[in-house]
Amino acid sequence: MPIYHINGQAIHTVEEGSPNRQKAILVHGWSSSSFALSPLAALLSQRFHCISIDLPGYGNSPPFEGETTIPRYAALLADFIEQECGGTVVYVGHSMGGMIGLTLALMHPVLIERMVLICPTITGRLSRQVNLMISPITMLEWVGLGRALVSLVENLYVGITDRLMRPVSFADRTGISQADYLRLRRDARHRGQGRVRAECFFAMRENDLSGKIGKIETPTLVLWGAEDNTVPLRDAGVVADEWEAADLRIIPKAGHWPHFENPVPTRRLVASFLGLPLLSHALHTPVDDQELARIEQAAQFLAHSSIGSGMNLAQRTRLAGQLRQVVVPPYTNLVDPKIDRQEMFIVLDGTVEVWSDPESPGEMVRQPHKVAVLKPGEMTGELTMLDQGARTADLISGAQGAVALALDRERLLALREDDPELGSLLLWNIACAMSGRVRFILWQLQRAYQRARAEEKERRSERPSEGPRNVTL
Repeated sequence: MPIYHINGQAIHTVEEGSPNRQKAILVHGWSSSSFALSPLAALLSQRFHCISIDLPGYGNSPPFEGETTIPRYAALLADFIEQECGGTVVYVGHSMGGMIGLTLALMHPVLIERMVLICPTITGRLSRQVNLMISPITMLEWVGLGRALVSLVENLYVGITDRLMRPVSFADRTGISQADYLRLRRDARHRGQGRVRAECFFAMRENDLSGKIGKIETPTLVLWGAEDNTVPLRDAGVVADEWEAADLRIIPKAGHWPHFENPVPTRRLVASFLGLPLLSHALHTPVDDQELARIEQAAQFLAHSSIGSGMNLAQRTRLAGQLRQVVVPPYTNLVDPKIDRQEMFIVLDGTVEVWSDPESPGEMVRQPHKVAVLKPGEMTGELTMLDQGARTADLISGAQGAVALALDRERLLALREDDPELGSLLLWNIACAMSGRVRFILWQLQRAYQRARAEEKERRSERPSEGPRNVTL
């Protein structure tokens, strides 16, 4: 648990992932700590060196000397990134941490490559429930006598703030575990944070970002719990109205903590947006440096393939993370006869020969003939992936073997759901590639028909002409 000293300010952190990778900075919200984004840290550490920060005054980090403000937090993080990160970072912020990230992106856009914001505070005005029930307790904690009174009330009434905060923070059908809930509540009751909590409550109000966020060009995914009663959905409306470039998603059965309450769709969206290698149940499988290098290489390769047409680097990286690499020796079928994964293949290296049966079109291959040779960048097998039908051709590697990138049906459907823009673009590129192939085949058939007609005409012209018949009267 490293501690950094930035301009005399101590910052406590929790870190995961290889230290030689790009940094991902995880920043918690109001009345919280570095634990607040722990469900995403293991996921992001597949590809990044994750640094979860205790903001000054929270967790194990001492408070600022002097007043706490959102711009001051953002300036501190800018110095931290400059001194410790060695380049642009991926920023993940929750609640007030989201507001800090937005402020940082406005102040120093060059520092952040991409952002993921979870229930970010935009206007700084929290919900009516927070203002009526929680803020009076926060105000009491600002002064010494108030802190003692709040502590006494907590002891006498067995956590009265827990009863107040649960319906404010979590959905009716929340999936948060009891252990995680208790840990989050311990962070919210952390002793000695009364002053900073009160200062941050007003600091968020003073840092209203409405009318400003539309200027942010940093690619950003914004996630919101459908039942968030802490930072209300009216702030999501501000994002929708003013920041069209942001990718705004609403998570069902979640309140202010969707990454704890409904983690599967939350993690899938984050994995898709950040180009993480895996989806669904395998999200937390670690990725070594070799695999990460393969993904980056595949992303670069896709720029020169029809499948990657029109995609930016981030989109190609996201797609590359979903592709399985298949290496086969010479004259070997790409498709395992024991396990047909309903995959399409993009040739990465070598060649792939397509062997089909012209006597049985659309059926299983019986008497195969070589009908095409696919070169790097070309695809095959997409029909089986799309319609789950039988394969009507064998895909055999050439004399030098082949390396291919495979995309299965499950991952295509998950990608389409998690990232509609990328999924739609991928399906469009597949359709365009199929269209080009069909046109080429029709051209070949037309040419064959023309040759056949020419040969028939030539044969007719070469037949000996019959002379006039002798007629006997």
